[in-house]
Amino acid sequence: MPTWISDPTHGGFTPPDPGIFGEEKDLLKRSLIAQAKTEGFAKAGICRPDAVPKAARRLREFLAEGRHGQMGWMAEREEWRGSAAALWPEARSVIMLAEAYTPESDPMAGLAARDRGVVSVYAQGKDYHDLVKRRLKRLGRWLMDAAAKASQPCEIKVFVDTAPVMEKPLAQAAGLGWQGKHTNLLGRELGSWVFLGAIFTTLELEPDEAEVSHCGTCTACLDVCPTKAFPGPYQLDARRCISYLTIEHKGPVAEELRGLMGNRIYGCDDCLAVCPWNKFAVAATEMGYQPRVGLPELAELAVLDDAGFRARFAGSPIKRIGRDRFVRNVLYAIGNSGMPGLGAVAAGLVRDPDPAVADAAAWAVAQLSPGLPG
Repeated sequence: MPTWISDPTHGGFTPPDPGIFGEEKDLLKRSLIAQAKTEGFAKAGICRPDAVPKAARRLREFLAEGRHGQMGWMAEREEWRGSAAALWPEARSVIMLAEAYTPESDPMAGLAARDRGVVSVYAQGKDYHDLVKRRLKRLGRWLMDAAAKASQPCEIKVFVDTAPVMEKPLAQAAGLGWQGKHTNLLGRELGSWVFLGAIFTTLELEPDEAEVSHCGTCTACLDVCPTKAFPGPYQLDARRCISYLTIEHKGPVAEELRGLMGNRIYGCDDCLAVCPWNKFAVAATEMGYQPRVGLPELAELAVLDDAGFRARFAGSPIKRIGRDRFVRNVLYAIGNSGMPGLGAVAAGLVRDPDPAVADAAAWAVAQLSPGLPG
């Protein structure tokens, strides 16, 4: 989820000192990039841990404005999140890697199917945390073995999303792409549909040149946002972002935003899907990202109990938000469906033990049966 401001000109990155790198290290780096491709990563690049000096200030501003909403964990580890060098002081290089999950069809097509729920592309298949981390560990072991053979022993740490690492600014510093006006990473060779992983290492490798923005005058991602979550280019207010509202936000969603969520029940891909750079998007190669969820029927999802929810979404990132928050989202989608026939499904949940679910059910009934009590 995008959570910070990026610089449209040069990313705020301090160009690294050229340093002196021997032939062995140069060969090791080239071999590492090749091995990353062999492992299935679409692109790899290297930066120094201190390559994004402005990140800490931008994070502080983001938090001070309250744009992180209920994501208190961002503030709790602000020092580490704002500085990769502070996270692991012994690290000398950060290897950033991009893995493609590009969809084969238009993810916005499902928005017209009002009796069905739309799930973000990244959550359609298996949990990317497991798949990317497995690949990172294999590549990390390869690097340690190769470095030892070159008499350059090293240590590593691998991170995928859950650690306090600013992956997107670091990825821009490593030349993988740039943070677009929607604050997500995109690249001329990648498009928008990528997962990011990082390998921190004590080995000093030659850094790559940072990428710059190529968004130009385009504002497609800003214009398409249903909830107007972007205060300006390169800025995001998570409190209005549908991805945040459906995944991170606990309790009832503000009524002014519910009607704008449409039938999006887990995440939102609109700002990614409209990006013109996706015409160059690299194809996904990991079979685990093939869609398993599809466009499920809202009526079927609304009646899931906790056990049914866990069974239905085992191995999926959807599972982490729990049954209550998920069914709450489904009920908002039912309320937005314009299908009175789904009113009975919602009515059956107005006394749900979870207050947010009960509230969402009453709201859905009221939307589908104006003038009648929820």
